[in-house]
Order: sequence, then structure tokens, then C-alpha cells
Amino acid sequence: MQSPTVMEAGDEVLQVLEICQTIEEIKEVIVTTVEEDSNTNSPPVSSSGPGTKPSQDDNWGETTTAVTGTSEHSLSQEDIVRITKDLEDSVGLDCRRYFTLALAVILGLLVFLTPLAFLVLPHLLWPEKLQSCGTACEGLFISVAFKLLILLLAVWALFFRPRRAGLPRVFVFRALLAVLVLLFVVSYWLFYGVRILDSQDENYQGIVQYAVSLVDALLFIHYLAIVLLELRQLQPCFSVCVTRSTDGEIRHYNLGQLSIQRAALAILEHYYCDFPVSNPALLSASKSRAAKHLAGLKVYNVDGEFPEAPAEDAFRAKLKAYLLDSPGNNAAAGLVHSQSRAMIAAAARRRDTSHNELYYEEAEHERRVRKRKARLVVAVEEAFTHIKRMQEEEQKKAPGDVMDPREAAQAIFPSMARALQKYLRTTKQQHCHSMESIQQHLAFCITNNMTPKAFLESYLTPGPTLQYSRDHWRARQWTLISEASVTSGLKDGSVFLLRCVDFSLVVTTKKIPYIQMSEEYIDPKSHKFVLRLQSETSV
Repeated sequence: MQSPTVMEAGDEVLQVLEICQTIEEIKEVIVTTVEEDSNTNSPPVSSSGPGTKPSQDDNWGETTTAVTGTSEHSLSQEDIVRITKDLEDSVGLDCRRYFTLALAVILGLLVFLTPLAFLVLPHLLWPEKLQSCGTACEGLFISVAFKLLILLLAVWALFFRPRRAGLPRVFVFRALLAVLVLLFVVSYWLFYGVRILDSQDENYQGIVQYAVSLVDALLFIHYLAIVLLELRQLQPCFSVCVTRSTDGEIRHYNLGQLSIQRAALAILEHYYCDFPVSNPALLSASKSRAAKHLAGLKVYNVDGEFPEAPAEDAFRAKLKAYLLDSPGNNAAAGLVHSQSRAMIAAAARRRDTSHNELYYEEAEHERRVRKRKARLVVAVEEAFTHIKRMQEEEQKKAPGDVMDPREAAQAIFPSMARALQKYLRTTKQQHCHSMESIQQHLAFCITNNMTPKAFLESYLTPGPTLQYSRDHWRARQWTLISEASVTSGLKDGSVFLLRCVDFSLVVTTKKIPYIQMSEEYIDPKSHKFVLRLQSETSV
């Protein structure tokens, strides 16, 4: 019969082998991921869509010459199918947009031509039966003309503005207003055809007043449109929390009574101005840190080298049978037991010191950033000092030797290029700024007599998305994901997602609570005080 010590040692060795196998599998997966990331870690392009030019290479600071880069993604069959689907969707959206615009134009022409038709048709169909139009009737002509002009300007200002975005569903209030106007005009035409055209009414002043009443009603409908489309959403009713899924960046906004799709549009408009640009390069730090930590683990085998993968189960069974069938082999069991204990203790110590590694790694990164920043600031200040001196000397030169801001920027850029490139690489911003964009920004600062600090602010502090060119936005087509209908209004607890290619915006809605305020009157004469003196108090 085997001793309990030998049996416990055998079970512990089996547990150690299972831990070793799990660690090896994790190491293989992570090493494979790191190799794939290193193979695909070429300079990102500005846009992978068709018809766009590749961005500049990251090595522009080494030679300060323009070098073209290659795409970081290869096109597979799935990518081609996805691009084809996106093109079909875009064509469908364009067709729907133009169809909606055509309907709006037709309805607008019907609205504006209807009062004029009411005034003109009697003169064309029965001119000999019409009564003469007096002074009051002629005054109504002026009223109709100016009201139509006001209505035309008001409709142009409210409805014919440039479209900001393409929404997945129709705007409910706008559709209801269009249906209301159509029914209203059709009703006026029916009444006009039955009571005036069929009977050939001779009272032309009454016909003119009928046209004036139509224009007045259209003006009231336009006022209703202003209330529903513009004024209704001004009062804040909900507080929305917008969280970016990749880095957890959070912003809070107050919105009025809006539908989900219009609330999503308002959030996206704020996103491009308030959120810092999404930088995928910063997200790979945790992955590389985990790979580095697990790659440093050294796993020991209790019985020499690891067996081959197909024979691993047989090796485990043989080891267990050997330990269990050897009651007198207490020395070997003790040795195995001590080795397993030592390995487990070493793994625990390494796990306990992982936070120290993270701390020192972040401290080293901050030190490198401060060092690169100091060198960059000195280089830029020296470069701007040279351009100031050149400007003072050029006042005495011939007109042919004077440089424009573009030439001046190209002249001083090489002195700061290397320091700027190293700083951008350290802060993972090299893909957001090309050499051409930096030179354009430098020429802009020189033209407007800006300081070196104003020039560096765009690179030292990550700015909002709109600060960068369109090629680096990485989010121009969004998908709205919501369990509720996107045409329904916001409610307390509503949650929806705005998803693009690289990340998502998670939006949660909270209703602003009702605030009850009370008033308390304090008599100004009640502010009376008494000086309390003690024996130890010095006066």
C-alpha cells in the first residue's frame, strides 16, 4: 500500500504538469499573436478605400524626403465582398437622398403655385363673367405677394439647408408635416374645384380672399414646423453618457426630446469636436506587456525534457504509475515534491512582482517622453529663432532673395525633423502626422506670426478628431445599433451603440430629474452678532 506522502506528491506533480501545459499553450498563442502584429506593423495608411493615396512613411525624419508607404491590410475575398456591399449601400443611400429631395421640390412647387393658380384660372376660363376688382381686391394682391415671398424665404431657411448626415429612417415630424401640407393643399383644391370652377363664381374678390386664406394657413403650418423641428428639442431633458469602447474615453451631454437616430447624430457631431482622436497604436501596449511577461516565464520539467505532444498522456500515466507503485522511493518523492513546491513558489513570486514591472515600465516611458519633449522644444525654439533672424536680414536683401512662408518652412524644417519624429514615435502619433501636413502647419504658423509653443501644441497634446485630416478620421461611416426603434424618442435607461470600423461608442441615457425648489426669506436685520470674550483672550 502506498504511503499518503507519495500519493500527495504524485497529485501535486500532475497539477504542476497541467499548469505547465496551460502556460505553454498561452505562450504559443501570444507568441503567434505578437508575430502577426509585428508582420502587420507597417506604417498605417490614411484610408484603405479606393481612390485614396497612401500616407507617408514613418521614416521621414531620417532623411526628410517624401517616401511612399504600403498598405497595412491586404485585400482578401471577404474584403472585396464587403467593399462591394458598401458601394451598393452608398448607391442606395444616394438614390434615396435624391428621391427625397425630388419629392420635397415637387411639394414646394405645388404649395407656391397653388395660390397663383387660384388667381389666374378665373381670368383664363371665364374672364367675361368676373366682376371688377376694386381697391380692396388690389390691396389683397400686394398681401398675397409679400406673404408668398416671406413663406419662400422661411421655407428655404428651414428646409433647404445642407444635409449634415444620412439617417437610417425618415424624420417622423418632417414626414408628418409634409403629409399635412399635402392634405391641406388637396383639400383646398377640392373645395376650389367644386365651389368655384364648377359654378364659375363671378365674385373675384372672394376668390382672392380664398387664396389669401390659403397663404395664411401655410404660414401657420410653417410656424408649427419651427416648433416641432427646432424649438421642441432645445430644453434639455436627458443626460447621455458616451463611452468609447477601445480606451474608455467618456463624455457627457445634455439633449432634449429627440429620437434615437437624431440623438445619435447630435452625439457624433459632438464626438468629432470633443473626443481626442482614436489611436490604435496605444492599445497594443497591454498586449505586448502580457506577451513579454509570459515570454519571461521559464518552466521546468520534473523528469527531464518535455515529451512530445502525442506521448504526453502516456508520459503522465507512466509518471503516476511509477510514483504510486514505489512505496519505498520516499527520497525520489520528496525530491519531486520539493521541486514542484519551488516552481509554484517561483511562479507566485513572479506574479506578485508583475505590478512592479508595470510601474517601472510606465515610469521609463514617461521619462523617455519628457526627454524627447525637451529636445523637441529646444529644436523648435532654435529653428524659430533662425527664421526670425532671417526675416530681419531679408529687409535689406533684394526682392528676389525674399522667401515666402512655404519656402521658409522648408528651410527650417530639417533642423527639427529628427527630434519631432522621435517624439511622435515615442508617443505613438507618427501615423497621425505626415511630413507634408507638418510643413503646412509650420508655414501657417510662420504666416500668422505664431510662437514655437503655438506650433508645438498640436503635437504635444492630442487634439480632437477634426484637427487631423479626413484620411486619419478612421470613422466616417457609422452603424446605429439599438434594440428599440430608431424613430422612437429617448427614454430613461435607453442604450444604443454607434459602431464604426475600429471602435464603438456606447451611449446610455438618464433622464434629468425633476427639481423642486423652495424659498426661504431671511430678514437682513436678523444678522446680529455678539463678541464672546474669555479670560485668556487678548483684546
